[in-house]
Amino acid sequence: MTDTVVWITGATRGLGAGLARTCPYPRARIINASRSPHPDLENIRFDLGDPSSWSALRASFDEVLNGFTGKRAIFVHNALFDGSTGYAGEMDEDLYYRDVIGNAAAPLVLADWFLRAVGPGYESGILLMSSAAARMPIEGHSVYGAAKAGVEHWVRVVRRERATRGTGPWVVAVRPGMVDSDTTRREAELDPAVYPMAVHLGAAFEAGEALSPDDAARDIWAAMPPPPDTSVLLFGAPPSGVLAAGSANPSASVESGS
Repeated sequence: MTDTVVWITGATRGLGAGLARTCPYPRARIINASRSPHPDLENIRFDLGDPSSWSALRASFDEVLNGFTGKRAIFVHNALFDGSTGYAGEMDEDLYYRDVIGNAAAPLVLADWFLRAVGPGYESGILLMSSAAARMPIEGHSVYGAAKAGVEHWVRVVRRERATRGTGPWVVAVRPGMVDSDTTRREAELDPAVYPMAVHLGAAFEAGEALSPDDAARDIWAAMPPPPDTSVLLFGAPPSGVLAAGSANPSASVESGS
């Protein structure tokens, strides 16, 4: 019997797969929520761009946590809606809409459902994946950057609310740094006319700056649970060429007390 249950959205590839592989809790029950099934995990059919699919994840929260007697329950929202990179006003309208729904609305809705499902008597936590784009304006990622900034602000507020109530779960946002994933490599090959960051990503890959998904995941797990006064944990760094160009460093420190 397991005493830990962990939900991970997008555990089939990239950082999500790394988080599943390196989960440090013995015999943890890991539940993947994604469009494609994971060959070795429990699976929930879930599509960020299709809100009608989200209720399956809520049903899992409610079913598993109703009367839960284990030690730990954690929700990791790692998945992103991928496919609408480009300048505002120039992208496909349907993709733009689904980007807003999947990357800005979904994290807050899913995290709220988890908040409602957890109970007292065991450790519970919400880990929401963020990005340097939450602080650094990246052309071609207007929705993505705004979504991640929104996620981080939600965490800041809800962390205070949990402290006021004196109850869990802990909540934290994580900027993992540049991770070697299919998504990041695809972005490195985009037309710089619609995504100027592509040039810097390509150079960073050539320089070996990207973290492997498993290394990035181990760093993240090692920091859990987060310090009680911490809203955002920062790992790695953006591509060095971005900083050389004069952008503010969004990974200078842990964001504490905010």
